[in-house]
Amino acid sequence: MLQPSERSPGGFRMYTDEALERIHWIEQIQHLGFSLTDIRSFLEDFRSHETGPEAMTVLQGFYQQKLVETRETIERMKNLENELQSSLKYLEVCQECTTPSGIDSCASCDNVEHSDIETPCMVAAIASSA
Repeated sequence: MLQPSERSPGGFRMYTDEALERIHWIEQIQHLGFSLTDIRSFLEDFRSHETGPEAMTVLQGFYQQKLVETRETIERMKNLENELQSSLKYLEVCQECTTPSGIDSCASCDNVEHSDIETPCMVAAIASSA
């Protein structure tokens, strides 16, 4: 995927600034879940088109698909963030709990501060299996 522009007198591969741009692009595509093999395959497909507009249409479709997937991932992560924040807020009350009967009592907690709010899913699932 990277071609050295030349070799140094010591035999080291030398790259241009364009190679740095390519490395940055590869890193971004890897963050989308692609392996180096996937990226190489995509580039081969991209280069196989006869005209620039055909290749750019393929690239545009690829980026649009990845944008949709990225937005879906962001939404899932935002929901997870909210659930974690709710769980942490709920669990702050547990730090002040004086119930002596142990972890089993958490499933039927009667703390007044908990009675006003619904037990977050990530707490309820653990408490119900205790």
